[in-house]
Amino acid sequence: MDKKLTILIGLVAIFLSHPAFAQNSSFWSDIRLDATIAYNIGGTAPVGLPASIRKLNSYSLRANPDIGVNAEKPLGSRWGILIGLHFENKGMKEDANVKNYHIEMVRGGESLEGMFTGDVTTHVREWMLTLPVMASYCICEKVRLHAGPYISWLVGRRFDGVAHDGFLRVGDPTGPRVELGNEEGTRGDYDFTDSMRYMQIGIAAGADWQTGQRWGVSAGVKWGVSGVHHSNFKTIDQTLYPIFGTVGVTYKIK
Repeated sequence: MDKKLTILIGLVAIFLSHPAFAQNSSFWSDIRLDATIAYNIGGTAPVGLPASIRKLNSYSLRANPDIGVNAEKPLGSRWGILIGLHFENKGMKEDANVKNYHIEMVRGGESLEGMFTGDVTTHVREWMLTLPVMASYCICEKVRLHAGPYISWLVGRRFDGVAHDGFLRVGDPTGPRVELGNEEGTRGDYDFTDSMRYMQIGIAAGADWQTGQRWGVSAGVKWGVSGVHHSNFKTIDQTLYPIFGTVGVTYKIK
């Protein structure tokens, strides 16, 4: 386990085991505990469509579960603080048509960099542990809103794809032209997994509706404010952010 993650878990454990909390039954008596099973729908994309991306040819849903537990501590009749721990994936597969799109690739064993015009198919996988810390507000007995920051730690990651059915201008838009097909050896393969961040920070907001004594439904949005790649990654001109909506069900444990 990574040293930073071990320290974070240790600090949380020390905080929760402190006598002020561990021996104060009244502190825990009114805490609400929910289990959640949800699905993430969205993608990793720049904010605003840049001129180099002409259109989206296709988008495929991935296995993007969000499984977690949320604990809410009331701070009054309506307000509260909600802390959770979730295991989730934010993945996508998309194919886009681009023009003069800066990229680095390998074609037939040769490394090439320049401006590509054609189609790019990208696969993204981001399995992570997510810790949201949000303010909650009860509109009524069965409906509550919540919003706040989250921090995620990636335990599995992938960002790769192919450039196909187009051409690359090596170096700049006036450089030598290299044709790319859609078969192995003629297309351009790229893999930017090693440049991905392990830690992500973002903002989440959503709503829960308790439809029965225990069960309910939920919906929300999670918007990453840190790009999925390190700040020194310049192969793709645009910063890519994880932007996902979530729909799911909840079960009231306590």
